[in-house]
Parts: sequence; C-alpha cells; structure tokens
Amino acid sequence: MARALYIHWPFCLAKCPYCDFNSHVRDTVDVDAWQVALLKDMQHEATLAGDEPLKSVFFGGGTPSLMPPVLVERLLKEAERLWGFAEQIEITLEANPSSVEADKFADLAAVGINRVSLGLQALDDETLRFLGRLHNAAEGLAALEVAQQAFARVNFDLIYARPGQRPADWYAELARAIALGTSHLSLYQLTIEPGTRFETLVRDGTIEPLDDERAADLFELTRALTASAGLPAYEVSNHARTGEESRHNLAYWRYQDYCGIGPGAHGRRGGMATVRHKKPENWLSAVARNGNSLAEERPLGAREQASEAMLMGLRLAEGVDLAALAARLGLATQDLLNADKFAFYRDKGLVWSQGACIGVSPAGMPLLDGLLAELVPYELVST
Repeated sequence: MARALYIHWPFCLAKCPYCDFNSHVRDTVDVDAWQVALLKDMQHEATLAGDEPLKSVFFGGGTPSLMPPVLVERLLKEAERLWGFAEQIEITLEANPSSVEADKFADLAAVGINRVSLGLQALDDETLRFLGRLHNAAEGLAALEVAQQAFARVNFDLIYARPGQRPADWYAELARAIALGTSHLSLYQLTIEPGTRFETLVRDGTIEPLDDERAADLFELTRALTASAGLPAYEVSNHARTGEESRHNLAYWRYQDYCGIGPGAHGRRGGMATVRHKKPENWLSAVARNGNSLAEERPLGAREQASEAMLMGLRLAEGVDLAALAARLGLATQDLLNADKFAFYRDKGLVWSQGACIGVSPAGMPLLDGLLAELVPYELVST
C-alpha cells in the first residue's frame, strides 16, 4: 500500500513562465475552500491505501512554498491521523528561490517541513535570464542560506549542457555548488522539448544545442566531481551523501505505491493508476460532486506495471531485482528483459548483472534512453 503522499498545490501568486496553463495565477486564493477539498481528496485516498505508515510527504506543484503554513500544518496533521508517520519521515517542499518564499521557511519548518528542494538552476545572472528564471543569482544564494538555516535537509538543482558551455565553466560552477554544503544535488542536462521556447530558439538558429559528445563529456565530469566530493550519483541526475537520498523520489523509482492529491496529481496504488483533474476549478467541482477529484482511475496490467518498473528502476545506480519484480507481478524473469540485447551491452560494459539484479553502468548512463528502448521488451513498452 501507499508509503508516500504527493500533494500538488497549483497556484502561483505571480505570473511565471514554467506552467502550461494560466488559471493557476491568482492574486488571492480561498484557502479555507482549498483546505476542505484537499482534506476530502486525502481522506478518499486513505480509505483505499491507508494500511502502512507514510515514509514521505512531498508538496509540489506551482509554488507550494507560498502555501500558508497553517494549511500545511493542517494537511500534515490529517495525513498523520489517516496513515500514521514512519519514524524519521521525510516531508519535502519544493520552492523557488525568491525572498518572498524564503521569508516563510522558518514558519514552514515549524509546522513539520524537514526538507526543501530549491529550483536554483544556475549560479550566474546571464544563465538565469537565458533559462527564463525570475530570480537572480544573489537572490538564489540568499534563499539557499535561509533554507540551510531552517531545514535539516536541503537540495537544489542546476541545469548544465547549455549551449556553448565549456567543461572548465561547468567544472567551476559545479565546484562552487558543491562548496555550498548541501547533502543533495539534482543536476539535469538541458533538453530541448517540443513546443518550448528553447525549441523555437533552436529552429530559428538563435541557439545551437551541445552535440551528444560534448554533453557526454560534461556528464562524465559531473559524475567524477560529485563522487570525489562524497555526493555520488544514485540516480541518473541525482547525487547525495550516503543516507541523504530523496526518500520520496526513491519510492517512484523503486515503483512503490504512492497517493497523489491536488490538481493534476498522479498516483499508483494497488495496481491502479490515478489522475486528478488538472484545472483548479474542475478539480474543486469534482471534489464537491464526488468527494474526490479523480479524473481517471484505471487498472494496470502486469506487463504495463513491469514496463513502468523497469523504465524507472534502471535509472537507479542500484538497478532492478528481476526476481523480486517478477514474483511481485506474477511474470517470468525472462519476460522483463531482452536477454540477448542485455548480454550484448554487458559485453560493452554499458550494463551489469549481479545475481538477480541488473543495472546500467556509469558508462551506460549517458545513453540511458537508448538502452531502455533496447533492453525493455517492446511488448512491455507498448502495452
């Protein structure tokens, strides 16, 4: 049953360039109405997936750090009443590094938040402008300092493999980031997604993405520098000191059950996929009408679950226990993996096996997407 709870807060109180619909932007929010609805959504999930204490709670979405601390406290108290909390539960909040949000960090810590994930993305103003961020470098670093004073555990993210980025420049930025002293870093390569501003800039020739070879060089540099600093990669883009890995994200990557509430939230529980209504008004109406905000709830077949579990688990340095996964889903181990392709890539040093466990090697991680397409049988991916 569910070991993790995801709470999606859809609103930003100032217009931002990161969300894909505009109805999240509000000058004011009826907090009382949202509290009632979020509690109902949570209670519905607990009746279906409430047999185990929660190991993690994650507040994400638009700008959850602008949630009133009294609302955060009320949601946490209800989650504890419904599920119970495991010892040393991880309670994470996503935050943008603005002074408005940082001013709330102490109050949020006081009501139970014990981990924060900051979207710094870069440590210089020119890059932040290129990425479309609303904060500058000084504001980001100031928010990080406040976060480190308020919370026991802090993560921040950076984006690299940017157009024209040189290894020496990324080395200096990453070394500076490591020196800031957090126990977790999320380091993502810039990707050019369809329909984004970056795709337009590439198409009209304004920017030229790094080629695969240069991006791979930066990936190897990232792995080497973080490992030498005691922050090894435990997932393709995430690095942490031992014991400081994100317990909430590990639940996703290990394909454990989690409940998702709030507009647009996804969940996995008891072999079911759940999706909440995305638009805030539709979400509120659904809760008022049905006592929950489900837009979709469908059973996942064993092969679809296997596909999801393989695609997620092979992102991890620890890999996947094929025997345990096969037994859990009632499948044969040979159904989970293209054995011939695996043997080929193992000989190339791109994947590894140890007993029933398999994984992608450090040399294979830069090629992860291509390897997944080859290793996970087509009938699983296409199910």
